[in-house]
Amino acid sequence: MSKIGVFVCHCGENIASIVDCEKVAMRASKLSGVVFSVDYKYMCSDPGQNKIKEAVKKHGLTGVVIAACSPRMHEYTFRKVCAEIGLNPYLCEIANVREHCSWVHEKVEFATQKAFNLVRARIEKVKNNLPLYPYKVPINKIAIVIGGGIAGIQSSIDIANGGYKVILIEREPSIGGRMAQLSETFPTLDCSQCILTPRMVEVAQHPNIMLYTYSEIESVDGFIGNFSVQVRKKAKSIDEKKCTTCGLCYTKCPMKKNLSEFNQGLSYRPAIYVPFPQAIPNNPVIDRNNCIFFQKGKCKICQKFCPTGAIDFEQIDEIIEIKAGAIILSTGFDIKNVDFFPEYGYGKCKDIITGMQFERLASASGPTIGEIRRPSDCKVPKKVVFISCAGSRDCAKGISYCSKICCMYTVKHAMLYKNKVPEGISYIFYMDIRAAGKNYEEFTRRAVEEYGIKYVRGRVSNILLKNEKLIVRGVDTLLNGKPIEILADLVVLATAAVSCKYSEILAQKLHIPYDIYGFFTEAHPKLKPVETNTAGIFLAGSCQFPKDIPESVVSASGAAAKVLCLFSSDELVREPIVAKINKMPPPLFSTCMGCELCIGICPYKAISKEEIKDDNGYVIKSIAHINSTLCQGCGTCVAFCKSKSIDLEGYSNKQIYEEVIALLN
Repeated sequence: MSKIGVFVCHCGENIASIVDCEKVAMRASKLSGVVFSVDYKYMCSDPGQNKIKEAVKKHGLTGVVIAACSPRMHEYTFRKVCAEIGLNPYLCEIANVREHCSWVHEKVEFATQKAFNLVRARIEKVKNNLPLYPYKVPINKIAIVIGGGIAGIQSSIDIANGGYKVILIEREPSIGGRMAQLSETFPTLDCSQCILTPRMVEVAQHPNIMLYTYSEIESVDGFIGNFSVQVRKKAKSIDEKKCTTCGLCYTKCPMKKNLSEFNQGLSYRPAIYVPFPQAIPNNPVIDRNNCIFFQKGKCKICQKFCPTGAIDFEQIDEIIEIKAGAIILSTGFDIKNVDFFPEYGYGKCKDIITGMQFERLASASGPTIGEIRRPSDCKVPKKVVFISCAGSRDCAKGISYCSKICCMYTVKHAMLYKNKVPEGISYIFYMDIRAAGKNYEEFTRRAVEEYGIKYVRGRVSNILLKNEKLIVRGVDTLLNGKPIEILADLVVLATAAVSCKYSEILAQKLHIPYDIYGFFTEAHPKLKPVETNTAGIFLAGSCQFPKDIPESVVSASGAAAKVLCLFSSDELVREPIVAKINKMPPPLFSTCMGCELCIGICPYKAISKEEIKDDNGYVIKSIAHINSTLCQGCGTCVAFCKSKSIDLEGYSNKQIYEEVIALLN
């Protein structure tokens, strides 16, 4: 027999100013199964909680209904109160009479009646509630970080310093990411490599960090605390244990006309190469697509000159399986190439470049040893035009968002140019200046006041080439749309920051959501900014949306903190509100038809096929099986099940039906 207690909260004046709380409590006391009903000004306060404990103890309550604010606010509080007095916390229900009633109505009799109806519905539900118990899952305390840019490096170091093992996986031959390609960083203009290289070395030397470069994710299975990740460690054709990084192999390589990815195609590299001098690890890699031996079966000059015999042309890809408890995604971003802008004449002139290419020109380790020179003839440009928002905030190009970092790095580029070419003239075409960061506004003011950089507010319509000069045509909206034409030696486009090329494929492997632009989507933009909807997978850096270095580092440390919180316990306690397949005695076993529709629609891959076998081992029936540790309780499978064989614990068809009947009556 049910013994229900009803507790109506005034929430100060939030509820009581609209709803007659005393009347709701009095009417609830007359309902079937209710043995105790009371109203109180602040039910979530210590005296209010004590009233609940005393009533449960005195009346032997089998269920509790709290008429108060949203369950998101105090459901945990009231369930904890029930647990402390010995009542299963899932026999406590919340009737939301604040957000669903008092906050959306005037003070009328209808509001009180609606509040009573909400309470009555929850009473009928709690009568059909069953005790539920959280699941406990053991945690494998190893973290996987995918992507070795500054965000991945920061996450790895933070977790490793917390005392846990980290496996850092990077697609490229070296860690460092985009930050390794930068010359200086805004707003301090300090050397990017000077900041980054010590962190890269720390990753390589840290006893808790295992580094896999030139590696890719093949597949991801499992769930929070127990992921199984297949990693393809691509063949470098180098025995890293034998290699001494002497560099003799790539100095002798005859195939030196391969465009350097690190230098953004502004220089060449050999077929066997190290991406940049400070690369970690510093072992070379053979580019099999351009190696003479792999293309024609001849050469092997690098192998002949290698003093330690480290060159291994027979090396093959290796698949490694890693067991981990958490995954951090920090795959960074890509940039739109200038061939995305035919209106700017790219392809007709080498002197129209991207901002990242300008970074390599300005870098002391770049193709021109830090001198600003035109790619076409290596002359020093006397007049440079920088164009911001090249592709960003442009619906016509399909990129409506702001790339966030462009305003600041364009200012930085103009200042670097003036430092290296003092007599040069620089223009910046802009839509508006977005300098939202510490000391960012002061940085942009310096560009105008100290460096004399000329800002032109307006878009560039097209760029023409005439007599080795680039004619940049646009309008100045501050001069009533007056046409403007500038003869430039070099044009630098602040092209849009976009998601990585393989981000959508990777998201599908990890079963996490992504937006229309290919950036990974967080669970909640405000309250869960580094978490995904798949428990145990976290986001760091610009794989989520374009970020500058400080913001990437902050999000990386935030993701690392979430992992450390997860690893702080030996077991993970999971909510028991999960889907379940109804079970029946033989020969039926279940009403499940084995149609497998639920397997395909489950967003968390929590449902698989279970084969029922007889005593001789023959399959007599196939039904669905739900992994309760993977299930997030979304209820999608319940809605799609044709035979109504799936129920959601705590929200069964019977419970919902009884609530509806109570409302209709």
